[in-house]
Amino acid sequence: MTEQDFILRSYNTEIESGSVKWSSPSNIALVKYWGKRDNQIPENPSISFTLSDCKTITQVTYSKKSSSGLSFDVYFKGEKNEAFKPKIQTFFERIQIFVPFLKDYHFKIETSNTFPHSSGIASSASGMSALALCLMSIEQELSENYPKDFFNRKASFLARLGSGSACRSIEGELVVWGQNESTESSDLFGVRYSGEIHPNFKDYQDAILLVDKGEKQVSSTVGHKLMFGHPFAKERFSQAHHNLEKLKGVLASGDLETFIKIVESEALTLHAMMMTSMPYFILMKPNTLEIINRIWKYREENNSKICFTLDAGANVHVLFPKNEKSKVYDFIKSELVAYCQNGHYICDSVGEGAIKL
Repeated sequence: MTEQDFILRSYNTEIESGSVKWSSPSNIALVKYWGKRDNQIPENPSISFTLSDCKTITQVTYSKKSSSGLSFDVYFKGEKNEAFKPKIQTFFERIQIFVPFLKDYHFKIETSNTFPHSSGIASSASGMSALALCLMSIEQELSENYPKDFFNRKASFLARLGSGSACRSIEGELVVWGQNESTESSDLFGVRYSGEIHPNFKDYQDAILLVDKGEKQVSSTVGHKLMFGHPFAKERFSQAHHNLEKLKGVLASGDLETFIKIVESEALTLHAMMMTSMPYFILMKPNTLEIINRIWKYREENNSKICFTLDAGANVHVLFPKNEKSKVYDFIKSELVAYCQNGHYICDSVGEGAIKL
C-alpha cells in the first residue's frame, strides 16, 4: 500500500455531530526502533509486545462548525489541558490530507491514562493510537464501512504520524513495524506478526518498575534526530534487521535463552546509542542499573527465564513467562521495589490490542 491509498476522497457532509470512544494500549519493543526519516519513517524495523493494562482511554466528540481551520479542545483526566494542544495541532496538520473532515468539525478530546503520564511507558504510543482510532471511527460514520484490515491499517498509519511507536498499539500480541526481509511489514503502518508463536510466549508478563515517574530529560524526538551522523548508526540499523530475523526463529521454537539475549542486548544497545551520540545523554538512573544487576543475579541463582528491557527512559520492564509469575512478583516485592520511586510498579501482560468502547 502507498500513502495515496489512505486519502479519503469523499464523505457525508450532512452529519452534524457524534461521539466515539476507544481504549488503546501501550507497547514495549523487543527489537528497538531508534532513528527516523521524514514523515515518521523508521530507519530500522522493530517488533513489540502489545500490553494489556497500560492504556489510554480517549473519547472524541465532534460537532459541525462554519469557521475554517482546525478547532479542538483537549481534556486530560477531566481538566482542560493546553500543554497537549501543540502536539495534537502538529498531528492534525500532518494527517489533514488523509482525513479532510478535520476542518469541518470542532473536536472535544477527552483522554486519560491508566498509568503515569510521561513515565517512560510510551504514553504517546497509547495516546496517539487511541486518538487515531477515534478519528477512524468518525471516518467510518461519515463515509463507508471499511473492512477491519483497512480500518486497522489506516488507524496505524495515522497514529504513526503522531508518534512512531503508536502504530504498534492498534493490534496484538506482537506487531512489526518497518520494512524488512524477515516478516510481513511496512514502513507506513504496524503489521500484526503472522509468524508462528510458541506457547512459551503466550500470556507473557511485563512488570514495569517505575524508577523515575518524572518528565524525561531528553525527548524521544530529539533522541531520534541524533542518529543522523551517529558514528555507529549504520551498524545499529543492520543489527536490528539481524536481531529481528533471529527473533522470528526464537518465537517459533520457544527458545527463551536466546530470547533473553536478544531482548536485553537490544535494550542496552538503545541506551548505548544515546550515550555515544553528540550531544550524548544518559536516561538510566543508578536504580535502573541496580535493578538490572539484581535481575541477572536472580536469574542465575534460580534458573529463571526473567529478563529486562528498557524504553528511552529510566524505568525497567521485567519480562517473564506466566509460569514464573508468583515467584517473580515475590522477588520484585522483596528486592526490587526498594529501587522504584515511592515503591511503585505496574503489573501487566501481553494483550490483544485496542478496543472500541
